[in-house]
Amino acid sequence: MANTTASAEMLPTESSKQKQLKSLISKYGIYFAFIGLVIFMSAMHPAFLTVTNILNIIRQVTSIGLIALGVTIIIITRGIDLSSGSVLALVSVVAASLAQNPDWHAKMYPSLPALPVIVPILAALAIGSLCGAINGAFVAKTGIPPFIATLGMMIVARGAALIYSDGRPVSDLNDSYNFIGQGEIFGIPFPVILFIIMALISWILLNRTRFGKYAYSIGGNEQAAFVSGINVAKYKILVYTFGGFLAGMAGLVLSARISSGQPGLGNMFELDAIAAATIGGVSHAGGIGTIQGTVVGALIIGVLNNGLDLLNVSAYWQQIIKGSIIVAAVVFDMRKNARKN
Repeated sequence: MANTTASAEMLPTESSKQKQLKSLISKYGIYFAFIGLVIFMSAMHPAFLTVTNILNIIRQVTSIGLIALGVTIIIITRGIDLSSGSVLALVSVVAASLAQNPDWHAKMYPSLPALPVIVPILAALAIGSLCGAINGAFVAKTGIPPFIATLGMMIVARGAALIYSDGRPVSDLNDSYNFIGQGEIFGIPFPVILFIIMALISWILLNRTRFGKYAYSIGGNEQAAFVSGINVAKYKILVYTFGGFLAGMAGLVLSARISSGQPGLGNMFELDAIAAATIGGVSHAGGIGTIQGTVVGALIIGVLNNGLDLLNVSAYWQQIIKGSIIVAAVVFDMRKNARKN
């Protein structure tokens, strides 16, 4: 009897420990996965954990990371954005055309003064924001599913990029513009600094403002949000506008990093950004997600891409691996939400 009683008393403790472990994995699993992936890639290739390679990974991930920040908030409102990569391409060719090298500009347009670097920057951010606002307006005002609305923008923006550039790269960019993608401040790449700043701004918007509170409410229950007095249409437009703004910034960073605006840039970037957000714990059911999770998700995508390249894994297999990880992340998210309910 004494042994039976002791066993019975131990059961709640064991159950409690299991719950704590599950809660820990649910909350911090993405960080454990990231650390495990870094350790694995380091063991598989000696060049992975070098300063040069780490900086290379961070540089490469900034454009996708910037898009992913915007996509995170969009998915939280139970939306999606498939147009980010095409918007990036459109922004890159327009901004590059306004950031030409002074010598080239003087030769082609002798009667016009060279434009200051602020002009292509503002143009890029304005175009990105406008594309996002159009996406948001279609989603909010017409009731078109976000998938269809942003798919249309994806095609239109890519076509506009091809028309504007005549299908050719726009090169000969001035040094001030190139600094956005290639410069360093105190040894830290400027794109990384920009990404960190935008991640902090996105975190503040999502966690410390009415904008973020309403985004979570809309994603959690749109009808309830509307009944409680939230202007759902307005905030949907703002959410997609912010996503477009970040896609425009990503276009600036990438075109400056490669010193060229190209109509083919950003192909499949929207899927990598969605993957980063999904891996980072953003729920496609809406109302759940964090900026810090997305940042780690973007780093996982960067480490995965870089590590698979170092291991000479075929690009075709890389697509399969990334696709499988996305599906696994969504399945995990669905099971986690089902347990909560």
